[in-house]
Amino acid sequence: MEQTNTLKWVIAARVVGDYLLELDFNDGRRVVFDCLPLINQYKLFAPLRDKDVFARFALDGWTVTWLDGTVDIAPEHLYELGKAA
Repeated sequence: MEQTNTLKWVIAARVVGDYLLELDFNDGRRVVFDCLPLINQYKLFAPLRDKDVFARFALDGWTVTWLDGTVDIAPEHLYELGKAA
């Protein structure tokens, strides 16, 4: 029986607008994710309101992170809630 890989991870990311990330996933899907609702709702994400901080994201092999990996968003969340690009 052939297994399909259901794990999703971010392989590339770009800032494409105010608090918007365009994300490429390992299965070829591309989405645009609006981070502003998270920034407005959760204190953890408040530092990302500074657009310079927001723009300094990194990829950790699975997802997008900020502030030396102390802030991240689960790749499944990005994948499921992102809008097709």
